[in-house]
Amino acid sequence: MFYEPKIFTTESVTSGHPDKICDQISDAILDECLRQDPKSRVAVETFGGHGKLMIGGEVTTHADVDYAAIARRVYADIGHKDALDITVHVVKQSPDISQGVDTGGAGDQGIMYGYATNETPERMARAVVLAHKLTHGLEELRKSGRADWLRPDGKAQVTMADGQVQTVLISTQHAADISQEEIAATLKRELITLLVGDAESLQVLINPTGRFVQGGFEADTGLTGRKIMVDTYGGLIPHGGGAFSGKDPSKVDRSAAYMARFVANNMVARGLAEKCFVSVAYAIGRAEPVMVEAVDEHGGSLSDKVRSEFDFRPQAIIERLQLRRPIYEATASYGHFGKAGLPWEDVEKVPVASVLAAQSAQIV
Repeated sequence: MFYEPKIFTTESVTSGHPDKICDQISDAILDECLRQDPKSRVAVETFGGHGKLMIGGEVTTHADVDYAAIARRVYADIGHKDALDITVHVVKQSPDISQGVDTGGAGDQGIMYGYATNETPERMARAVVLAHKLTHGLEELRKSGRADWLRPDGKAQVTMADGQVQTVLISTQHAADISQEEIAATLKRELITLLVGDAESLQVLINPTGRFVQGGFEADTGLTGRKIMVDTYGGLIPHGGGAFSGKDPSKVDRSAAYMARFVANNMVARGLAEKCFVSVAYAIGRAEPVMVEAVDEHGGSLSDKVRSEFDFRPQAIIERLQLRRPIYEATASYGHFGKAGLPWEDVEKVPVASVLAAQSAQIV
C-alpha cells in the first residue's frame, strides 16, 4: 500500500511566504469569528501581492469582524513592513449549502486522507519534520536577532536517499548588505548542523540564485490554500485536493482531514501499526461518509476497528476534537500535523488489555 521511493524531496515555507501570509490571514479571520460566535460558518480566501490584498468569501456569523484590521495585524506580526491597500468582499453563505449543513451534513463533497508513522516522535515522516524545522528555524533566527539580516520570506527542501538526508536547500530573503558567504556560513552553523548533522557531508544549497532581497508581497503574489502539501505530508501520501485555511470545521476538507490524522496517529501510537493510512469520502449535505478505510504499512486492513471506534460524521468530529475553538491561526504555518497542543495530535488513553488484545489478534 505504501510506495516508498528510495529518493524523495519534501518542502516547507516560512510564515512570511506570500501563500502562507494569506493562509494566516484567512485563519485569523476564522478565529475571530469563532471567538465571538462559535457556531460561525466561514469560508474566507485571501489574495495578495504588490501592495494589494483582497479578502473574499462567504460567512454566516453573529461576529462583528474588522477584516482589514486583522489582515494588517497578521502581516505586521509576521515581520513585513510594506503598506497594503486592502479590499474586502465577504458575503452571506448560500442557503443551498446551509440546508444540508444545518442538519449535520458535510459542508462539501470530497476525499480526505490521514497518515502517521513511527519514524519520529511527532509520528510524521522525518523529511517533513526536518523541512518544517529548517523554515521555523529561519524565523527564530530572525526574530531572536541572532541573524537580524534575515527577512520573513523563505523556503526549505530536504531530499532523502535510502533513509538518509542527501540534500538541504534553503532559499531565504535577506538584507541587501549581507554577503551570500555570510548567509551560508551562518545557516550551516546555526541551523543545518544543529538539525541535520555535519553539513559538510551533505549537499547544501543556500540561495542558489545568488540573491533574495525582495520577498513577500513586494516580489510575488500569494493565495490561500496554495500550499496543501506543505500543510500536510509533503507529498508522501495522496491529497484529496481540499485546502484547510479559512474554513470552519463544518467543511470536511478541514475537519475530516484532521480526524483522519487523529485516527492514524492513534493507531500508530497504540502500536497497532508502524504506519497507518486513513481515507474518507463524503457527499455534500450527508452526515455519514460514503467511505472510511484504513490500512497498515503492509496493506493490512484496520478499517473494521477504525469504523467501530471513530465516528466520522461531521458533527461528531467537531465534538470529539472540540473544533469550534479559535485555534486555527497557529495551524497556518509550518504544517497542520505533528505539532503539540492541537487536538488531532492527542493520543487517547485506552485500557492496556484492549491494546494487547488487538495486537494479539493481528498476530493470529
